[in-house]
Amino acid sequence: MRTILLGVATLALAASCAAAQDAGVVTTPEGAVLDTDPDLAYKPGELTEAQLEADNSALFTAEGMNVFRRFPRDLTQQMVAFYTQALALRSLSPIQLTSTQQMILTGVGSMQIKLSAGQQGDRLYNLEGGYRGGTGIRFLMLHYPDADVVRERFVEAGFDAPEFVQRADGAKQALVSDPAGLDIILIATPDAQDNADDGVNVGIQVSNLAESRAFYRDFVGLEELPKMDAPLLGTEFYPYALGETTLLLYKLGEDLPADSGSSGIQYVVSDAALVDARGKHRGITVETPLNRLTGFGLTTVWLNDPDGVTNYFAQTSAATPPATPAD
Repeated sequence: MRTILLGVATLALAASCAAAQDAGVVTTPEGAVLDTDPDLAYKPGELTEAQLEADNSALFTAEGMNVFRRFPRDLTQQMVAFYTQALALRSLSPIQLTSTQQMILTGVGSMQIKLSAGQQGDRLYNLEGGYRGGTGIRFLMLHYPDADVVRERFVEAGFDAPEFVQRADGAKQALVSDPAGLDIILIATPDAQDNADDGVNVGIQVSNLAESRAFYRDFVGLEELPKMDAPLLGTEFYPYALGETTLLLYKLGEDLPADSGSSGIQYVVSDAALVDARGKHRGITVETPLNRLTGFGLTTVWLNDPDGVTNYFAQTSAATPPATPAD
């Protein structure tokens, strides 16, 4: 069953992973109220060393990952037209987070790309140079069955038609950018589902391949797939998959500027508190501490990968966590 979750724009809190969970209420720049009561977290000694050392693969409850995409508010109309008309992603019912903040949801297979207007906080926003220009999430890759249909949709939506080139494997490929500057790689191959319903690939340029591969494999718990050549981009990808969503890690240069705010990744999990405990155990950077979103029954923790990309773990109920405490 497909799970539709509320996505919340980033709250930039410079919290130490080693510090105790603070009590209180935090309000995001959009007005969402987060309860950070320490009772949400596991207490010291409740979990075994083996539980803390395990990855999070057993906690996933969805068939892929969601992507959230932040952009300047004045580009909202163009962004919605690009994702729902040019890219032909399914338009889902938006979620009204506050009286002034709406999360716009688009369907990609059984998961979503979530559009959030506004770039608050101390995150870094730098998409100059496209997929080559810096670290962080640099592109999304979507698949379609017919390049001509994709071109027609772009023109009808008021955007320039993509220029597809033939690949050695018989597929066609085009590179475009969304109105706020994120690269989108379009792949046309006859066996693809329309409306990009095969899912989305997320390109993440990293500063240290060993560290990032270990983070997504050994902490997040994604499936590590064989390395892939990407000759048209002049690189090779290290893929990490969950169902229909695959992260493509790559590196094209040294000392590149970072983008830690334009896009992020969301996982649906059965126990956000266990993810939080494992993150603290490993010293992983916390962006937003373990919290419950008031009025929505959503428990979340926002962690950062080695390059500051938000990895947002969301639990949809406040049920008793499934982890078995230590004796």
